[in-house]
Amino acid sequence: MRIDILTLFPQMFQVLSHSIIGRAINGNIIEINTHNIREYSNNKHKKVDDYPYGGGAGMVMTPQPIVDAIENIKKKIAVKLYF
Repeated sequence: MRIDILTLFPQMFQVLSHSIIGRAINGNIIEINTHNIREYSNNKHKKVDDYPYGGGAGMVMTPQPIVDAIENIKKKIAVKLYF
């Protein structure tokens, strides 16, 4: 089973390599891949947040890096399936 996690903080998921999940990873039962969303940002500062439409307090994530990350993961999965 393959699990892909899109996150701004991939180091938080290193804990998954321990305990029962760690044994499943070592036994090739599951594969967990973390992807840093910032790596897919087109902004030169790797910015992934934006102001909410219509104003107001807070920040929201811009969809561009998320969509690009998902598309990239889909391509990687498709290549693995064919080879």
